[in-house]
Amino acid sequence: MKDRTIPALAPGNVAVVTGGASGIGFAAAKRLARMGLRVAVADRAGPPLQRALAELVAIAAGGPEDAIAVACDVSRPEELARLAEETDTKLGDVSFLMNNAGVGNNPGRPWENLDAWQDLMSVNFWGVVHGVQAFAPAMLAAGRPGMIVNTGSKQGITTPPGNLAYNVSKAAVKAYTEGLQHALRNEPGAMVSAHLLIPGFTFTGMTENATSKPAGAWTPDQVVDFMLNSLARGDFYILCPDNETDRRTDEKRMAWAIGDIIENRPALSRWHPDHAKAFADFLKRD
Repeated sequence: MKDRTIPALAPGNVAVVTGGASGIGFAAAKRLARMGLRVAVADRAGPPLQRALAELVAIAAGGPEDAIAVACDVSRPEELARLAEETDTKLGDVSFLMNNAGVGNNPGRPWENLDAWQDLMSVNFWGVVHGVQAFAPAMLAAGRPGMIVNTGSKQGITTPPGNLAYNVSKAAVKAYTEGLQHALRNEPGAMVSAHLLIPGFTFTGMTENATSKPAGAWTPDQVVDFMLNSLARGDFYILCPDNETDRRTDEKRMAWAIGDIIENRPALSRWHPDHAKAFADFLKRD
């Protein structure tokens, strides 16, 4: 594991993880605590957040001095501002921010359920923007190495049929994080970088129709392992495989998706009956 070679993740530094009470966020928070960081987890108020805090306190080197939990609705910018203030007061300057909070509810067809569409976007996309705006200025002003990791999805790149609103939200996170990294690397004196986490099939509370880990899924801990090794390499795109899809297949699917534009194929041609054979043949090519 190369995580201790990352300056932003040095022992004693401060990390913030939204959506930190379960799934990938909680796995990341635990790993960071074990690495000696002081950790703030944010999530909706409730027993899962309190259970997460209890476990983090047991792991953290300084116990309750090195781990806090903050009830926070990331769709509300004032609550992210409060999270930033409380973290600064209790733990210190933040060097690692993981904007991970997300929801997977399906609002349905493009012309239905406007309120549900807005609710999903307010968490999955605007929650990321709110997090960056709440923390990035102070991270930049600190003049020390820092990292911002935003959790995207392969569905924001290949946009498969099924949950259009989720796809749209994660496509927005991808574009936003790319632009964020461009802005950071062109900011004079900046020592903060942005990275896009792209999980594969992962067993979390958002896994549909599953009460135990499917064979094809990774665990959240596997995703965190992969993320930390990718960050140690300086990767921007943290494209995770899983137990049923390797990187080559992901790359082929993504190449086909952008090829729809280049080749002027029908939208989402991978799922169009007239292009099914062509896509299957494309996957077989070296």
